[in-house]
Order: sequence, then C-alpha cells, then structure tokens
Amino acid sequence: EYPLHRHVSGFTSSLRTSSAEAFLPTAVDLANGLHRPHQKPAILRKISAAQQLSASEVVTHLGQTVVLASGTLSVLLHCEAVGNPKPTISWAKNGEEVKYNDRMLLQPDDSLQILAPVEADVGFYACNASNALGSDSVSIAVTLAGKPLIKASRATVINTESSAVTVDIGSTVKTIQRANVTISCQVAGVPEAEVTWFKNKVKLSSAHHLHDGLLLIANVSLSDEGLYSCKAANLRGEVTESSQLLVLEPPRPLAYLEDLTAVLSSAGTSTRSVLTSPSGTKMTVSPGISALIGCAVDGHPTPNITWLYSGEPLSLQHRLLASGRILQILNISDAPDGEFSCLAQNEAGSLTQKTSLAVQEYQWSVDKLMACSASCGHKGVQLPQLRCLLDGAEVNISHCREKPKPALQPIACNRRDCPSRWMVTSWSPCTQSCSGGIQVRRVTCQRLTAKGSSAPVSNEACAQVSKRPVDTQNCNRQPCVEWVASSWGQCNGPCIGPRLAVQHRQIFCQTKDGTSVSLDQCSALPRPLSTQNCWTDVCGVHWRVSLWTVCTATCGNYGFQSRRVDCVHIRTNKPVLEHHCTWRPRPANWQRCNITPCENSTLLRGGEAVRCMGRKQGRAISQKCSTEPC
Repeated sequence: EYPLHRHVSGFTSSLRTSSAEAFLPTAVDLANGLHRPHQKPAILRKISAAQQLSASEVVTHLGQTVVLASGTLSVLLHCEAVGNPKPTISWAKNGEEVKYNDRMLLQPDDSLQILAPVEADVGFYACNASNALGSDSVSIAVTLAGKPLIKASRATVINTESSAVTVDIGSTVKTIQRANVTISCQVAGVPEAEVTWFKNKVKLSSAHHLHDGLLLIANVSLSDEGLYSCKAANLRGEVTESSQLLVLEPPRPLAYLEDLTAVLSSAGTSTRSVLTSPSGTKMTVSPGISALIGCAVDGHPTPNITWLYSGEPLSLQHRLLASGRILQILNISDAPDGEFSCLAQNEAGSLTQKTSLAVQEYQWSVDKLMACSASCGHKGVQLPQLRCLLDGAEVNISHCREKPKPALQPIACNRRDCPSRWMVTSWSPCTQSCSGGIQVRRVTCQRLTAKGSSAPVSNEACAQVSKRPVDTQNCNRQPCVEWVASSWGQCNGPCIGPRLAVQHRQIFCQTKDGTSVSLDQCSALPRPLSTQNCWTDVCGVHWRVSLWTVCTATCGNYGFQSRRVDCVHIRTNKPVLEHHCTWRPRPANWQRCNITPCENSTLLRGGEAVRCMGRKQGRAISQKCSTEPC
C-alpha cells in the first residue's frame, strides 16, 4: 500500500527542550569540535531530501519519520551531536528511558538499533545530548502505515519563573501569569494527518497562533485555563491527546480580610485583632484577653496557610478560623512577647507575613502624691499614692497584687510657721451633776512654728483671724432625779428550793421634791431591782432520818439494814407530805451491811444463825439456834 522507503513530508520538525543555541552544525564544525571553545550540546539535524530506504534495513537520522513495513528487519537511528565538552548521548521512548535488550541495542557510535521491530516499538524516540553546559534533544517518529501517531508526554511541568515554556501534548502545565506557553503536537502517520486544536472541546481558530503542530498561548492569564486537545486525523483514523493548562498566581498580600471583620464582630469587645503583613505589624494587648490574627493573602490555587510562633509550630492554646486564615489566641498571657507569622504556599510560590504582639504588664505607680497631712507646722507629710496601671491607665489595684510593692517614703510638706490661732484646753468637770453647773477652760492665742514649738502671742493677733472661743459654759442643766421603790409584795410560787419563790415591787423615777418624771430621765442612774427570789415558811422543811436497824447478818452477802426517812417542818418538827421536800435529795432508807466472808461458816439467814458443824459420812450436819425473835 505505502512503500517502506516513502518519506512523509511535513513531519521533519523536531522539539527543542533546552537552551542550546539553534544552529545546524556544518561538517567543518564537527571536524573542528575539539578546537572550539566550550559549547552547549547541539544535535545534527538531517533536513536533506528523503533518502531511498531499504525494505529490510532502515538507516535514518533524527528529524526523519520511519514507517515500518512487514519486511523490516532492522531500524538504525543515528544521533550525532557537537559540543565541548563532548556530549553524553542517551535515548528515550515516549518520554521514558529506553531499556536496552537483545532487540534494542545501543551501538558504539551512540546509534539506537531496533532488531525485528514490532508494533509495540512504534513511538517517538528522542536522542538526548548533554554536557556540563546544557543539553539538547531531538525526536524521530517510528510508526506504521495507518492511524496517526502523536508524540505525547505524561509529565507535569510547573513554571514559576520563566517567561516562556514549551511542552509536549499530554503534559499538565502549571505556569505563572503573563508567560508564553507553547504546546507541541508532533504527529507521524501515513497517509499524512491533519491536526486540529480544541480548547475545552471547542475548536480553536487560526488566530490562536497555530503552525507546524504548535499552539502558542501568549501572555497567559486566568482566562486561558482549560483543557487543550490536539486531534490528528487521516484516512485510516484519528487520535487525540490533551494537555491541562493551570494558571498559577503566587500568594500576594491583601489589605483587607472580610472574614476577620465578621469573626471580630461576634467575639466581643475584649478581643483584639491585627492583620499580618510582609514587613510585619505590631499590636499591644492586655494580658488575659483573646487576640485574632488575620493572614490576608490571595493566590491561585488558594494558598495553604501554616502558622508559626517565633519560627516554630504553634504549641500554645489556639483555634484556627476561616479555613486557617485567622489564628485565635485564646489567652494572650500564654504567649510571651514574640513574633507570629503565617506562611502562605501554593505551587506558584510562597509568602510569609508576620506580626508582633507585645503583652502589656500591670505595674505599680507612685507618680502621684496624696494631700499633705498638715497645712503648716512641723508634722506635714505626703505619702506617694500607690496605683496599678496598665498602658498608662489606672485599673483595679487587685491586678497588681502579684507584683512586689515599691517602698513608700513619706515626703515632708508645708513645713512652715502656722498663722496665729486660738488654742483651748479641755473643759473642766461640771460643778454640779444636775440642776445646772459651770465648766471652764483656758483660751490662749498661740502660733505653731515650723520647728514644732508653740509660741504665745497677743490675743489681737488671733482676733484678726477668728472670734475668740468662750472659756465658760453651763452644764448638767437637767433636774436632779432618783429611783424610788415601793415595798416588796407577797412571796408567791411553788416551794421547789430555797428562796426560789418570787416577789415584786414597783420602781419610780422622781425629782428630789417627789415629782414623778419619765423613767428615761433616770436612765443614767443604777436602777433598783423590781423582782427578787424569796422564801416562805411553807418551804421550811427537811428530811428527818432515824437510826439504822441492826444488820440482818454479821457476814456473808445477804446482810442489810433500814431506817425511817420523813419530811418534817423545821420549826414545828411535824411530818408533812413528802412532795414538800422533793427539792432536797432524799436520804436512803436501807443499805447493805457486813458484806464480809464468814470465818466460822456462820451467817444469819432470815434471822436464824446457822453453823456448819462438820461432815459425817459425806453429808453436812447442822442445827437451828437463836430462834427467838429479834
């Protein structure tokens, strides 16, 4: 159908992937390579007319396209490069390093030979030449007659600095804005394939700088993001490869963070806030409050934010709000003076913003003095006024209780002679305790000097300042009164003890002439008793006891004796009812007696004396004695 030796026009373009100079070395250059100065590698391109290729063995240079046929036994791909130092040659297939084996051979001249090629060998072979100064790469397509072949890459290219980047179709491209992006769609196929470009499945017009299988996207912006596809089609079929273009914007600072305003409005008045900045901000805060620190940054994709304190990960108690863009320090006292920073990172770069928090301290202040204790004389002192301050403002003194108090030194003040003034002594005792008396005191005009001494001066000197105080006054003008008591009333009450009955009398307050007045006027005098305990003849009783009877036994455990106990009147000695004596302890009327062991085994039992006379034939012998009544 299509002879093996046919050269497919339009597919001799190559892809340069380095900064090597774009020139075609001449035979003279190649011959004089050793005499040239240091030079980046450059691979020889063969752009001459198509060669007549053998059906069984194909020998070609880079820049050509090899079409395999069923009779092809060998394909030899030449790669010649110049450069100083001499470049090192390596081969790759479809972007991956070629693995050499008994069919895939690297020849001594760095040519790549493929023996007995099969369909799996179809692809784009790249020769890479490199030395210390740089590298160069050129591809050659090995294909079969039929469906087109596109040179594709699965690499991810991230460009954060260069103003231009070139990639093979199939790559994922992430680049900064305003860069020029070139996507290469190198196609091989017999018959020749037609290339069509699409963005997000919409066909691109020729206005998009399309030529020789290249798509140029100039001055990239966010609107250029999308999926770019290259479709190669001929009579035998079509194939499509796509590249994703992502536009990167490195993190950049913002002057405003809307989320911080919203969080602050709900946090209360005791919460302070500050935004970080690349140059650093500062905020002074009171101890014990909460602080919000905002990291106002933007970028594409959205940067990830990491918070640090003095360059280290956060260890103090905190919360992250608004997707990490706000750091809340729950108790600012946990953070001594230090620097908080937020590190914003995405694939385009990073940005560090920072702020410094200075925690105010409660401090004692003695910068003010109390009023002088005297206006003149020698004793006037001023004590420093001890105050607790926070940022210059006075706060409750309890906030400074953990701080050591400064020593307070009194300061002398108003140490000068006092103006002349009247001096008075204490009033003398009143001449009468009631009905009017007189008190006197001494009044003099004196001047207190700065040395503390008092100097008498004329009364005229004091009279110019104030009126002379009086030296005599009346006192105790109240009438003379006394307590008067009536006779005691009858002694009343039960007889439950000595003088425990009660009797009453009336108490009056009256003047010396017998006029009764209110009790209040006698309140300064000791008031006589109006109630007292008393004793009646009925209560003159006591317990009378007789002599003890003879003990009922002289020994043993059963002896007792008794006596008579009566309640009798003390004066008449006649018995009365016992309840009149119950306020006194009642004496016992019986008791045990003679509780001692019996030496001769004799005891009294029921008034009978019993003596153990001995034993006879195993039983006790006893007899009654003293059987007369006691």
